[in-house]
Amino acid sequence: MTDPRNLGAVARSVAAFGGHGVVVPARRSARVTAGAWKASAGALARVPVAQVPNLTRALAAYQREGLFVAGLDAGGDTAVADLTVADAPLVLVVGSEGRGLSRLVAERCDVLARIPMAGATESLNAGVAAGIALHAVAAARGLS
Repeated sequence: MTDPRNLGAVARSVAAFGGHGVVVPARRSARVTAGAWKASAGALARVPVAQVPNLTRALAAYQREGLFVAGLDAGGDTAVADLTVADAPLVLVVGSEGRGLSRLVAERCDVLARIPMAGATESLNAGVAAGIALHAVAAARGLS
């Protein structure tokens, strides 16, 4: 994700749906800026944001610790509402605006999930997609 406003929106959704934090790559990604703070409506004060030097390696470390990694991808085989791992420890990966998930990150994911959409819309804003997916996970956990 490269737009700080999307980072703020994601942090806001993470806070709203019971997530524990946000991880962003150290290079070529959004930073916590004034725009991110404004979009988060204060959620960045409660949601930790960590920068990692290599996202693929960070995801592998999460998997070794027993977390499942689900990537959001329009071509995913599983609808977000049908994620069977939603009630387990989970990392939800949102790609960058326009390009989505990188090949290496997508290959690292345990499952690729899609947000079913009606109509001609090809993709959603990264912040919006994250909010929808986080809501689906919260619903699967009985939190919404």
